[in-house]
Amino acid sequence: MIDDITRISSEAPVQVRAAATIENLRDLEAELLGKKGSLSELKKGLAGLDPEGRREVGAALNVARESIAALIADRRAELEAEKRAVVLAAERLDLTERIGGPVRGSVHLVTQTWDRLVDVFVGMGFTVAEGPEVETDWYNFEALNIPAAHPARGMWDTLYVDLGDPETVLLRTHTSPVQIRVMTETPPPIYAVMPGRVYRRDTADATHMPVFHQIEGLVIDRNISFADMAGTLEAFTSAYFGGSIHSRLRPSYFPFTEPSAEYDINCVFCEGSGCRTCSHTGWLELGGCGMVHPNVLRNVGLDGEEWTGFAFGFGLDRLALMRHGVDDIREMYTGDVRFLEQFPS
Repeated sequence: MIDDITRISSEAPVQVRAAATIENLRDLEAELLGKKGSLSELKKGLAGLDPEGRREVGAALNVARESIAALIADRRAELEAEKRAVVLAAERLDLTERIGGPVRGSVHLVTQTWDRLVDVFVGMGFTVAEGPEVETDWYNFEALNIPAAHPARGMWDTLYVDLGDPETVLLRTHTSPVQIRVMTETPPPIYAVMPGRVYRRDTADATHMPVFHQIEGLVIDRNISFADMAGTLEAFTSAYFGGSIHSRLRPSYFPFTEPSAEYDINCVFCEGSGCRTCSHTGWLELGGCGMVHPNVLRNVGLDGEEWTGFAFGFGLDRLALMRHGVDDIREMYTGDVRFLEQFPS
């Protein structure tokens, strides 16, 4: 009987591996381990053996049964996995969007505008400075001549961060804090631009987003005048928009500049002749500018009698809209391929 058990055990791996389907494996399991299977028939012969023989043969039968049962379980798992793979392949749906061959992504429209503006200002002799997007009240307001309870704070819908004392840490509302950091850390003369992302509590519409981008410029040197600022902005306008577009300045108010002005350019669509985009005025408002307020210079430790300067700033997103004739800022952030593919980098 031991020889029969050994033979069955040695033949079982080959037989199990040869079972091509779960049905074949089920039949083989019945043949080897079932009530009428080979091992069950041998087990019936235990009654005719002496006690020592029963123990030896019984132990051999148990080992053979466990070994064959493990082989069958492993093969069943393999066959079920193969069957499942066939079903999945048959039911698979290809949801890949194909747009006429290989499609290469491009730089986002705002990033393209960012890079072009930086190139223009670097070509005019400016350096590029950046700063943190989470700022303290000092850099975002106080140092810019906007102390607590100042009415001008209502000009910015601020998003405060739950950090430190209440309303002392915030998401920067403009890139002007970078100007403070540059003036604090770098001795004059300073000629720098500060591009970056800013945050305000705005409701998204055709011209506003709660997250948008700005670029600001700062010049601090001896004998800087309002005329230097006007000339710089005119040079930038011609370099960026072309020689047919010019700038003008209108009186305005900003707490960190004095005097202050609004910076307008000829409408880039009608070139000043008047159209619906510019409300038939021929001009588009681009941003704000002015001479750096003496209080701001004092806050960063600069002598207003020795140093003067000017600052200006405008929205990158708005500039991208105007340059490319887009009428809704939200289009730039929907991820619609039909829109994005119109502006390859």
